[in-house]
Amino acid sequence: MSEQVVSVKQLNMYVKSLIESDANLLRITVKGEISNFKNHYSSGHLYFTLKDNDASIRCVMFRSYAQRVKFDACDGMQVLITGRVSLYEKDGQYQFYAEEMREDGLGDIAKKFEQIKEKLAKEGLFDIESKRPIPKFPEKIAVITSPTGAAVRDIMNILSRRYPIAKVLMCPVSVQGELAVPEMLSALDSVYESGEADVIIIGRGGGSIEDLWAFNSEELARKIYESPIPVISAVGHETDFTICDFVSDLRAPTPSAAAELAVPDMADIYLRIEKMQNAIKNALFSKYNLCKLRLESAISAQSFKSARDEIIGKRFEDLDMLNEKLTLGLEKRFIKSENEFSVLVSKLDSLSPLKVLGRGYAVAKKGEKVIKSIGSVEANDNIDLTLSDGVVNCTVIGKE
Repeated sequence: MSEQVVSVKQLNMYVKSLIESDANLLRITVKGEISNFKNHYSSGHLYFTLKDNDASIRCVMFRSYAQRVKFDACDGMQVLITGRVSLYEKDGQYQFYAEEMREDGLGDIAKKFEQIKEKLAKEGLFDIESKRPIPKFPEKIAVITSPTGAAVRDIMNILSRRYPIAKVLMCPVSVQGELAVPEMLSALDSVYESGEADVIIIGRGGGSIEDLWAFNSEELARKIYESPIPVISAVGHETDFTICDFVSDLRAPTPSAAAELAVPDMADIYLRIEKMQNAIKNALFSKYNLCKLRLESAISAQSFKSARDEIIGKRFEDLDMLNEKLTLGLEKRFIKSENEFSVLVSKLDSLSPLKVLGRGYAVAKKGEKVIKSIGSVEANDNIDLTLSDGVVNCTVIGKE
């Protein structure tokens, strides 16, 4: 007997026919809690998981049925879904095709979320007054998230592109599972104790409500509330909300948005500086031109001309008086100096050797030396006698 071989598609089609041939599965109502809810706005289809404490099933509600739902479905909501069970041939996934959806209260996880939220809100952990402003120009940014995944890559890329001068303090932690909360608490303590960071970004990428549950921890919320440093929460996608979002100083819709909110854009800073420089230059030129016009206007005014002429005339009068005083002073000084000179000349003349010689005296010299004593000459020495009108050459024949 030969073995029958079928393709994967044939196998899936066969299993699908078996499921769809069961009358009990053609229309059935299932009760469960919505998780991992996605609304594809472009197509209008709804995709989600329906679960209880023991199991889960993938669900899809096509646009024609989704338009009839009278409420906004979301994660954690308890619902009653009516529809059929089938198999998606392409990936062999057994799933529920919902045709009707009715509210049935909150699920267990959603109830727990609301209880924590209400408790902390009453204690004032979410109050606007306790929110701290994010520094405009942080020098150091602590990032608490998983070391792998798109979230950390997005944060690092945006920080390095927008504000490369900031230093990033990476704090790798688990973001889901049993270790997530203890590791995030430890990371926050380390950042608080170091005192180095100016702002903290804590978060992760999107996921189901179960994936994000660590960020609903009451202990984590209290630790964030105690932070001496502003904290930006960046958990999940734009539609995801956690307790961490409410207690943080700023909630970012995505990790990428958190990075953009944490730092300014250097390009914008340079542009603002350039605009301020241009504004200052324009203001200075405007002030200069205004002052110049006011000065020219004042100078050309008749009142200024009259005042100018009066001032100039007064200055010329003062100059004439000073010139006259200076001339008189110089004349007096000259006469005084002339008299003083005449007196000195008279004294000098009275002391002049020529004046003495004119009275009959002579000056005797032996060579170039003046003879002051008879001991300076001997008999037969040649000497010169200088008189008032000439010199007499003499020979000494004796001395007494």
